[in-house]
Amino acid sequence: MNKMLVTLFTSCLFFQLIQSPVTTPLGLIMLKTTSEELACPREDLSVARKEELRKLLLDQVQTVLGLLTGILESIWDKHSVTAATPPPSPSSGESGGDLLSSLLQSPSAAKLLNQPIPILDTESEYICSLALECLAHLFSWIPLSASITPSLLTTIFHFARFGCDTRARKMSSVNGSSQNSVLGQERGRLGILAMSCINELMSKNCVPMEFEEYLLRMFQQTFYLLQKITKENNAHTVKSRLEELDESYIEKFTDFLRLFVSVHLRRIESYSQFPVVEFLALLFKYTFHQPTHEGYFSCLDIWTLFLDYLTSKIKSRLAGKEAVFNRYEDALVLLLTEVLNRIQFRYNQAQLEELDDETLDDDQQTEWQRYLRQSLEVVAKVMELLPTHAFSTLFPVLQDNLEVYLGLQQFVVTSGTGHRLNITAENDCRRLHCSLRDLSSLLQAVGRLAEYFIGDVFAARFNDALTVVERLVKVTLYGSQIKLYNIETAVPSVLKPDLIDVHAQSLAALQAYSHWLAQFYSEVHRQNPEQFISLVSTALEAITPLISSKVQEKLLLSACHLLVSLATTVRPVFLIRIPAVQKVFNRITDTSAQRLPDKAQVLVCRALSNVLLLPWPNLPESEQQWAVRSTNHASLISALTREYRHLKSSAILPQRKVRLEDTKVIIHQTLSILEDTVESISGESTKSRQICYQSLQESVQVSLALFPAFIHQSDVTDEMLSFFLTLFQGLRVQMGVPFTEQIIQTFLNMFTREQLAESILHEGSTGCRVVEKFLKILQVVVQEPGQVFKPFLPSIISLCMEQVYPIIAERSSPDVKAELFELLFRVLHHNWRYFFKSSVLASVQRGIAEEQMENEAQFSAIMQAFGQSFLQPDIHLFKQNLFYLETLNTKQKLYHKDLPSFTQNVHRLVNDLRYYRLCNDSLPPGTVKL
Repeated sequence: MNKMLVTLFTSCLFFQLIQSPVTTPLGLIMLKTTSEELACPREDLSVARKEELRKLLLDQVQTVLGLLTGILESIWDKHSVTAATPPPSPSSGESGGDLLSSLLQSPSAAKLLNQPIPILDTESEYICSLALECLAHLFSWIPLSASITPSLLTTIFHFARFGCDTRARKMSSVNGSSQNSVLGQERGRLGILAMSCINELMSKNCVPMEFEEYLLRMFQQTFYLLQKITKENNAHTVKSRLEELDESYIEKFTDFLRLFVSVHLRRIESYSQFPVVEFLALLFKYTFHQPTHEGYFSCLDIWTLFLDYLTSKIKSRLAGKEAVFNRYEDALVLLLTEVLNRIQFRYNQAQLEELDDETLDDDQQTEWQRYLRQSLEVVAKVMELLPTHAFSTLFPVLQDNLEVYLGLQQFVVTSGTGHRLNITAENDCRRLHCSLRDLSSLLQAVGRLAEYFIGDVFAARFNDALTVVERLVKVTLYGSQIKLYNIETAVPSVLKPDLIDVHAQSLAALQAYSHWLAQFYSEVHRQNPEQFISLVSTALEAITPLISSKVQEKLLLSACHLLVSLATTVRPVFLIRIPAVQKVFNRITDTSAQRLPDKAQVLVCRALSNVLLLPWPNLPESEQQWAVRSTNHASLISALTREYRHLKSSAILPQRKVRLEDTKVIIHQTLSILEDTVESISGESTKSRQICYQSLQESVQVSLALFPAFIHQSDVTDEMLSFFLTLFQGLRVQMGVPFTEQIIQTFLNMFTREQLAESILHEGSTGCRVVEKFLKILQVVVQEPGQVFKPFLPSIISLCMEQVYPIIAERSSPDVKAELFELLFRVLHHNWRYFFKSSVLASVQRGIAEEQMENEAQFSAIMQAFGQSFLQPDIHLFKQNLFYLETLNTKQKLYHKDLPSFTQNVHRLVNDLRYYRLCNDSLPPGTVKL
């Protein structure tokens, strides 16, 4: 087949078929087939033959492109002449105006663009569609920079105009016949095919020989199409025009604009004669008249690319800030204002109510959340470029909505069952709903901008940030004091969630400014400590009433996260002395108080632990009061683990089912707190980790004592091993060698082959997780430098190769395999001298050391396991293990060793792959392949 196509392609017969009107369609079909077959030759061809085919094809590319260009141009010209329609007047809405004429530097060229799109007969449309399909496929593999001419580009863009021609669609709908409908669809399809060709060119970053003219024509045509699509007249608004066009064409055109901005805008923008601002104005119209949400999202992505380009241009000092701002300031302010309007019900209620706020997508966000997030990203990027303008645009809008929220207090009345919001008229409730939704969105916007008030710009933007933080502190306290989240409303299913969300978002926005508060504490608070202390104290007054099991979880968690940020990021020395914080300490250690939901309990305990463990900023070591803080932390952990520590005495007794479930709850609740406590300070100073381990020491010993009693309860074992893994990663130095050895030995004794088989084969995903975490702990152990844990290496390797590997080797499931092979890699990587001993002197003298092999049986078993893994179908494991072996070869010259079983398996793998490829290539289409 390939040979026949090559013969046809390189002979005159091929071109004669295309050039003869009768056989043109057949010639084009054969051309496309040839491109598809020969651009990706069969696997069984030799490299030399593939290169020969490619050269034969490339020798004919210019001729083929010339033929295709000629076909398209001749059909266009023929029907343009036939149409004999005079150019439309400017009032008809088709004129590009003086701007296009000046851009094209030739009135005749502008006139050519403004000619009506020709009406093609069915055969001509069919031939053009075949020619465009050929071009699209050729563009996917030929070297474009050497092949594309400005005239070819212009011709393709001519056909792209078919996609934005609404006349064909109107004719087919008015005339109603099925034939007219098909004709309308074909004309639209020509536009889609042409845009596919253009996007193929754009995505390859084509830079042809006549680059300046290519760039000029690219911009001309882009400008023209964008102008045509967004043209308003008596018959059309921009949105109605976009709704009339084929959805696929709009998608292709938006893709084109994205590629144009990302690939060519930096080149075009450097030419002062190109009207880039006018192009942005057209893009603005195109963006904000999109008929679908997806279309709008895609356009926001284009603006994000443009804003990133401006930001990087300023940062790399390719242009002065003033020059960039002078050129684009008006466009950016307009963009910011419109994006802000689009997220507000006040201006965009109909569209926003269409957004789904319940169904989660693959990124675990609803359509509404995605809409808001993408909009706020644009707002944030404008803020980075124009901080003053952005703040002065956003803050007054926030202020307006805050006034409505803060004014609700006057409508709160006392009723028999509590407090009620005395707003009942349907219209008033609807307006309040919209205002609260807008306030929630604007609070998120203000939070998103927090990063632009810190660092080098802290002092310059201090007053604006202080205004925001003072306002947020006031709003959070107001919400907590009058308990709007518990108030009765006329429309509880709507207004109550709105009030809860506003309160939660105000806390989240304040949390976003925790880094600003930390910088305030470090740099300014000595000048005005009362102001800083007031902000933090008031924020804590807002938090404390919300730390309750009676508060809705969304609001409770927002309060907890803010508390954690104040304790962890800001860390003021006076925090523990604030009555509100002491109240939280008492609440969380009171066994008679109702426990918070798990997530909230963990967060509050993290905050309180960090208040005592983390070093205070701006103070020397001698003033850190470690002794007092250590005592207080020990008391906190003791109170939190009281029930857990009492389990030790009953662990050896057989447990009734009811009691077992109660015990499991205690273990889960305690270990989740302790694990989080360790994790949150694992990267902190030695002193913090020492105090933490002293407080946890008894609980750690209890955990080890309990472990054997629960070895057959995989859910409990899973949580215990998670805790021990966190301890090994964060506090192994503080645990000390003797106790660490005791833990390792206990685990090695408990995980017998029978227990491993039970976990992996019979306990499902939880059992596999248990084994995976055990292997992760061993990974930490074998990486430890020095000789302390080296005595465990034989036992660890034996466990891997004699107990775990036989169980999982032939299983198709990927469970446990990745962790096992990572452990084996760590054993080799960090303990090479356990297997090969060589002296540095020998390697210097001989160039390559004569390494003496030890523990050969274990090493060979590991290598055989790696080799066997390459014969299994798990591609992720294949990739991982190949990386491990390459790393070992780079560091230790692994492939220079004589490893017969490993080498044999690699050779088998390569031979099998070749065999499968040959078999697959010989099978008929549609057959299930090997």
